[in-house]
Amino acid sequence: MAAVKPYSADGSKREQVERMFDAISPRYDLLNRLFSFGTDQGWRRKVVRLVAQEKVERLLDVATGTADLAIMAAGRVPRVTGADISEGMLAHGREKVAKAGLADRVELVRGDAAALPFPDASFDAVTVAFGVRNFEDLPRGVGGMLRVLKPGGRLFVLEFSRPHGLLAPFFRFYFHSVMPFIGRLISKDRAAYAYLPASVDAFPEGAAFEAILKNQGAREVRSERLTGGIATLYIARK
Repeated sequence: MAAVKPYSADGSKREQVERMFDAISPRYDLLNRLFSFGTDQGWRRKVVRLVAQEKVERLLDVATGTADLAIMAAGRVPRVTGADISEGMLAHGREKVAKAGLADRVELVRGDAAALPFPDASFDAVTVAFGVRNFEDLPRGVGGMLRVLKPGGRLFVLEFSRPHGLLAPFFRFYFHSVMPFIGRLISKDRAAYAYLPASVDAFPEGAAFEAILKNQGAREVRSERLTGGIATLYIARK
């Protein structure tokens, strides 16, 4: 995967991603809903429905951001932990968790996928929505998530992808021109919403990402393209 970074070719991607999300956290939810016309929440609900098809006592949501998926999952899972490298995003997430009355079911902690602060085999399922393309070391991040999964546990990865066919040119124009322009206006961060399409273009989607999952020890790996291929859901078992 190409080393696409938000601000500079030099320096740590992890530190730049953390800085970027801290900067855009006040407007992150608004921009997500605006850009996806609410479709991102439908994708997350699908993940939660699939998680609930098997008994899950403890769920970890990696790159939880402002805790959208963690909050959704708390309706079906007794104990949910969300982890993210951005304290700014976690602060907004904690406000949402408290407002939803879920402080006894959802815990948000600072943590990097490659070095999660949990013992091996701690969780029945792990989810990550629109976060893996931001990992500094993608194989290490995947390996870190699988490490904390119990044997037989499931990993769900929801990530943007590049649609094919008639939708492709329209999506590319929207994703590379319209979204960065609106993102700059609302978030005041010029780099963040230029980084988004660049990081999606660089991500090894489809069979390439499935291969990374398998190389890290995942089995029963499969994927499903959503909404014409705008996003892809990857499912694997430890």
